[in-house]
Amino acid sequence: MMGPRQEAQPALFYEFSLEDHVPQDHLLRSIDRFVDLSGIRAHLADFYSHTGRPSVDPELLIRMLPVGYCFGIRSERRLCEEVHLNLAYRWFCRFDLSDRVPDHSTLSKNRHGRFRDSELLRHLFETTVSRCIEGGLVSGQRMAIDASLIEADANRQNSTPKEDWDASTIDVADASRAVREYLDTLDEAAFGAASEVQPKFTSHSDPASQWTAARKGPAFFSYSDNYLIDTDYGVIVDVEATRSIRQAEVGSTKIMLKRVKEKFDLHPERLIADTAYGSGPMLGWLVDRKIAPHIPVIDKGGRTDGTWSRSDFEWDAENNQYICPEGEVPKQFRRNYSDPKRGPTGKGVAAYQGLKHTCQACPSNPKCCPKADARKITREEHEDARDIARAIRKTYQYAVSSKLRKKVEMLFAHLKRILGLGRLRLRGPCGANGEFLLAATAQNLRKLAKILPAPQQRRNA
Repeated sequence: MMGPRQEAQPALFYEFSLEDHVPQDHLLRSIDRFVDLSGIRAHLADFYSHTGRPSVDPELLIRMLPVGYCFGIRSERRLCEEVHLNLAYRWFCRFDLSDRVPDHSTLSKNRHGRFRDSELLRHLFETTVSRCIEGGLVSGQRMAIDASLIEADANRQNSTPKEDWDASTIDVADASRAVREYLDTLDEAAFGAASEVQPKFTSHSDPASQWTAARKGPAFFSYSDNYLIDTDYGVIVDVEATRSIRQAEVGSTKIMLKRVKEKFDLHPERLIADTAYGSGPMLGWLVDRKIAPHIPVIDKGGRTDGTWSRSDFEWDAENNQYICPEGEVPKQFRRNYSDPKRGPTGKGVAAYQGLKHTCQACPSNPKCCPKADARKITREEHEDARDIARAIRKTYQYAVSSKLRKKVEMLFAHLKRILGLGRLRLRGPCGANGEFLLAATAQNLRKLAKILPAPQQRRNA
């Protein structure tokens, strides 16, 4: 028999507890244990006035942001709507059922104002890293570095070719926030000073973004999201936003390694990366700091015509000379020059050349220098570090490192597919850096929740 139609009956009193309606195995229950906001008020004290109306609790606003990035909600307007409707979000943000959720404009104003000026988002990220270290998820022995392109909120139609772009003509008073940030970063190694080469196009709405076709497809404006991770559990220990060019990405490695050393006293014994980081200066910088470079070397010294390459010559470091397979010695200098221009070639490259009559009479001349009077070999300034990296590549530890490097690539896949950060919503270097920090914070919190799940018990109100 069909039952009677059920109609909502108004009640005079309700007994409702958010605690009872949030499942014990909900992701936010595990994350809540690792969100330490005890120092937020002290960190923001200088950015609030001592007079006027009381503001919205900053801890409340900060709790809303990780919720958005953990569940792929990056729009402030939609985030406020979801927190209003979702009981688990209300529970995490410390809202009661009858509490009013702040307007999205309040969240945006604080995020782009005092949160950015106080570097609160980096403080929040570093707090989660500290919690990962306390939980034993970070040893600091092996680290990996990589970068991924994130599409900027800009398009080709609103841009100017490089031959028509002139930053000196911009009126700072009428410029948008993203344009002012672009002007402020012209001398920074991660942006304007990373390379003298100008991009083919410059966006009017976000000039700091890089026009790139690195994905072997249609070009687009982008930023690079740089991750430095500990390979034990794939915890992100630092993050940095840069232009999408190799010089800026490689330069961010030095910044992040120095920062984790100063902040967390982490100094890896090895750094794992792909070939883009295998330049001589980068390898030399790592070797000087006692960090083993598990990185493929950028090597253009090999020959494809069947003749001897530089690797076929033995290097005698003690006497600063090469020894060819026939036992002859190409040297850099055979006498002292009074004219310094006739000495080293400059640009960090030394040239070693054999004698003409010796090379012409050598029986292995067809294998060595068939088209030249004498064999000439160049050696870069950081060739010793390159030799160390080549030797490491032959070891079993390098094979292990090659597998561990996939962990940072998996984090980028998670970032784009699960968290939905394939395109930025905010413009300018600060906007990109803020989004990358929040996304990395969310990934670390999810990692903690997965490895150290919450106990099945009620949380005291």
